[in-house]
Amino acid sequence: MLLSYTEENYLKALLKITFNSGINEVGTNKLAASLVVKPATANDMLKKLKEKELVKYEKYGKIKLSKSGQKIALDIIRKHRLWETFLYQKLEFSWDEVHEVAEQLEHIKSEKLIDKLDKYLNFPEFDPHGDPIPNRNGELKVHYKKTLSDIAVGSSCKMVAVKDNSSSFLQYIIKVGLGINNQIKVISKQEYDSITIIEVNDILSSVSLKFAENIYVLCGDCIEGKKCFECQ
Repeated sequence: MLLSYTEENYLKALLKITFNSGINEVGTNKLAASLVVKPATANDMLKKLKEKELVKYEKYGKIKLSKSGQKIALDIIRKHRLWETFLYQKLEFSWDEVHEVAEQLEHIKSEKLIDKLDKYLNFPEFDPHGDPIPNRNGELKVHYKKTLSDIAVGSSCKMVAVKDNSSSFLQYIIKVGLGINNQIKVISKQEYDSITIIEVNDILSSVSLKFAENIYVLCGDCIEGKKCFECQ
């Protein structure tokens, strides 16, 4: 089935929203906001996707990906994250540069090329931002649930992914001295506005609640291999 770039982007956005929220349906307004379009514009596109049996949807009601829609969305995300990994590992793009380029490359149709890319990269499980990469069968297992904002004062954790992969946020993370797999210790939190002091590589930094809510972490128990249900 031939789809436009815009149609593919809608399917990808739907899957990311439902996967991150842990639900299988999403409202039109939320989808429109994530794509920075008006609800009426999203509604027009959803009609087209429904006609192609890629979504289940009634006007301004909840939207759900069909099995075929989910398969296509997983394939797009797989391509995107493999290209990000290739750009980061092999072409030395920084992690705040790869997203925009991968947005263009994810629409390449050649399944053989993507399979060879996956093999060339030795079948990576995570992209440079810590996001899980679906395998060839569309399996996407990891779903981190705990963020830095959930970690208690005095406790340590490990950064494993980011919720916001915009260039501005990733550049901010770099300024703080953070990266994937860095150890973080929570030193203090302000009761009034949750401003948090963290320690990374013996350096103290002050971060906002918004920052902390966009950093996925594994808690101390999970780092030690005990694995709690709250993190994963």
